Amino acid sequence: MAHKGEGHRERLRERFLSTGLEGFHDYEVIELLLTLGTPRKDCKEAAKAMIKTFKCLPAVFDASEDELRKINGIGPKNLFGIKFVQAVAARYHERKLIDRDPLKNSKDLFDYLYSSMASKDRECFQVLYLDAKNRVLAAEVLFQGTLTASSVYPREVVKSALSRRAAAVIFAHNHPSGDPEPSAADFTITRQLVFACMTMGITVHEHLVIGDGAYFSFADHGHINQMCRQYQEDIAKWAAVNEQQ
Repeated sequence: MAHKGEGHRERLRERFLSTGLEGFHDYEVIELLLTLGTPRKDCKEAAKAMIKTFKCLPAVFDASEDELRKINGIGPKNLFGIKFVQAVAARYHERKLIDRDPLKNSKDLFDYLYSSMASKDRECFQVLYLDAKNRVLAAEVLFQGTLTASSVYPREVVKSALSRRAAAVIFAHNHPSGDPEPSAADFTITRQLVFACMTMGITVHEHLVIGDGAYFSFADHGHINQMCRQYQEDIAKWAAVNEQQ
């Protein structure tokens, strides 16, 4: 005897196998994911409730298990699909970057950062560590919290980069507001990071600010090069003063 929702769920699976996710509502994606953990349970109403509560698919993925369990009909078993697919997606994008040159794969870089950072409800500061050939060695979230309130410490960034023997770094942080336009604090901390890294012989290639479907690139706008020139000018002035003394 067929159980409730079996035919509906099978039709969703056939649609996906035929056309991918084209035409799917977000709640239908969630519904299919929930059935991975509970294949004999009707998950449609629970999926709709999740989208109603969290508003969009990325926010569902980023919600904690405790937050998700507050939704009627959601338990440990049918959370499996959501958390598993989220983890697989993060690893997929990370593996596409590891041992590749992100400076030649900016789309992969943005996709990875966007999927992991865009819908966070607080600012996260992430560092990508690169070798001398600009291949990614590792990626790490070093700081969390509003950058004006929870400081990013250049000393810790440099220490972490040196421990990984990184020759270069890429910085990224998200704006929970969705607007990627950098703040005055963003410019200040970027300058401090560039100066600190250059002092230790570490190249800073980029600082991306991730917003809602968009980003701001400090490198593309010429700010990284300008900061590097300013550092070199300051060193030259300091050397000249010492020679005169």
